[in-house]
Amino acid sequence: MIQDSSSTVSTANILRAENVSVYYGNSLAVRDVYLNIPIREIVAFIGPSGCGKSTVLRCFNRMNDLISSARMAGSITFHDTSIHDKAVDPVELRRRIGMVFQKPNPFPKSIYENIAFGARINGYQGDMDELVETSLRSAALWDEVKDKLKESGLSLSGGQQQRLCIARAIAIEPEVILMDEPCSALDPISTLKVEELMQKLKEQYTIIIVTHNMQQASRVSDKTAFFNAEATEKGGKVGYLVEYDDTSTIFSNPREAYTRDYVSGRFG
Repeated sequence: MIQDSSSTVSTANILRAENVSVYYGNSLAVRDVYLNIPIREIVAFIGPSGCGKSTVLRCFNRMNDLISSARMAGSITFHDTSIHDKAVDPVELRRRIGMVFQKPNPFPKSIYENIAFGARINGYQGDMDELVETSLRSAALWDEVKDKLKESGLSLSGGQQQRLCIARAIAIEPEVILMDEPCSALDPISTLKVEELMQKLKEQYTIIIVTHNMQQASRVSDKTAFFNAEATEKGGKVGYLVEYDDTSTIFSNPREAYTRDYVSGRFG
């Protein structure tokens, strides 16, 4: 059983990945990743396509378990407890480490039910109207939808749908929110709203975001992990973590030449 967030945590890191490698079948996809994720900060994963950013992200709440060929080696701990401990329920883990996907995916239900559904499934016993309003307010969406809560979530614009999905994730009271390229399908104005929202949310939540937008990473994150990929003898790619540091360091004074070349636009 993973301890409550109110319990004493031995460090300021809410998640730790130690020597994590991921395989799909017999193929190594990502190798030897070490990461400490600080509590209530935003961590950005950047790097070229195929370097394993999203694969590593999905390890934190065991979403890769849903892929039959996927296998993880190494260790990930959440509040100093292994997420693969036999006492850890993956469903409960995914409640506490929520996820927002690249493409907005509201349920084909009303805006109200998009928020209420997950809370009911997780046994919420409080005032549902209050939870819906609070979640939508936290996602900076309440004023835009308060008069049409019975309308379909699919009727909203793309940017509104993504904020609805964020509100849905918030409603089940997570501690960590994983975001896999949440703005890639959005226009610049909607992207800015989501970025502003992330800055507010980190007062309460830890956020890990995968992004191909280096300007976005530099704007919103506290720390940045740069991943790259190397070719294998069989013509495939294996992702690996090149460098992980404060975002200001990664973008202004990185240790590794690969990092410097990537953030300066020389490759990728």
